[in-house]
Amino acid sequence: MDFDGTEVQQAVAAAARKFAVERAEPAAAEADRKARFPEELIRELGQLGLLAVNVPAVHGGSEAGAVAYALAVMEVARADCALAVTMAVTNMVGETIARFGTGEQKARCLPRLASGEWLAGSFGLSEPQAGSDPNSMSTRADLRGDRWVLNGTKQWITSGDRAGVVVVWARTDVGAGNRGITAFLVEGGTPGLVVGRHEEKMGIRSSSTVSLTFEDCEVPASAVLGELGHGLRVALSALDGGRIGIASQATGTIRAALDASSRYAQERHAFGKPISGFQAIAFALADMRTAHDAARLMTLRAAALKEAGKPFGQEAAMAKLLASEAAQAAASKAVQINGGYGYIDEFPVERLFRDARVQTIYEGTSEIQRLVIARHVLSRDG
Repeated sequence: MDFDGTEVQQAVAAAARKFAVERAEPAAAEADRKARFPEELIRELGQLGLLAVNVPAVHGGSEAGAVAYALAVMEVARADCALAVTMAVTNMVGETIARFGTGEQKARCLPRLASGEWLAGSFGLSEPQAGSDPNSMSTRADLRGDRWVLNGTKQWITSGDRAGVVVVWARTDVGAGNRGITAFLVEGGTPGLVVGRHEEKMGIRSSSTVSLTFEDCEVPASAVLGELGHGLRVALSALDGGRIGIASQATGTIRAALDASSRYAQERHAFGKPISGFQAIAFALADMRTAHDAARLMTLRAAALKEAGKPFGQEAAMAKLLASEAAQAAASKAVQINGGYGYIDEFPVERLFRDARVQTIYEGTSEIQRLVIARHVLSRDG
């Protein structure tokens, strides 16, 4: 196994790292305090080819593969988790359209997403009463003539107020169960698409999160993404890939916590020596480094399987579970190592602690990941 990566993968990671150090990291704390969407940085990500890393070049993407994408998200998350999740969701939308879209849908949407002309793409799957359970979905789409009319509400939509296009799931056949759900492409600004208030979140505050309400929102028949009634297949495919993105984000969080803790532990003195010289601190740093490498390897394994066209659902769930739980633990340890300074917003670990918490929740909670993994374990091929 080659742990160094290909030249393309190394180049993408290096570009993401340079951007993260020079542009994202200096702006992260202020963007967090003001909950300010980083529009300029998003456009720069587009210019660098980091908004469509795994999208074919013919559609404006970088076509660098799933491993390069994971590496890029890790580097950006190391500087700013909020920016990383905005970047990850847009990549996820692009990949989904590239896989399931028609030629016209790809030509219309993908170059705009890849370049940053459209600041973001969004996923409209979760609802106030339907998060991990899509069977509880109540948003409906009714065919009237040659147009679909959407009615319902989606909740927790990343970049929903900034999105050029939203992938929306709705029931097209109420009596058909899972086979009655269809995915649609709804462009931002479509009449009947109502954007709710900006949620004031604990963490990833510069990533915009809103509700979206559809009030007799009309879209053409050509807005159907994939096959009619097979929207759940689209959703599950997207979520598998999305878990690689969140695992990558969490891995970057662990590394940021380790960097900040190691630096502080060598600078802070107590009882006549740096606190890094005390076993309790040294062991905590060792645990953080071990967790980082485990998360990184598991995430890259899932990405490599995806890139090779092999099944990767179980591996993505395992990576997301391990990395997100480890990120939360690493951020907590970082606050402890930094002591009182870790509890104030002048030091980066306070923001890391808040940002890490949601990583065990979105793109499927840790409990859902365990269910996914257990089903694989208990199946014949597990």
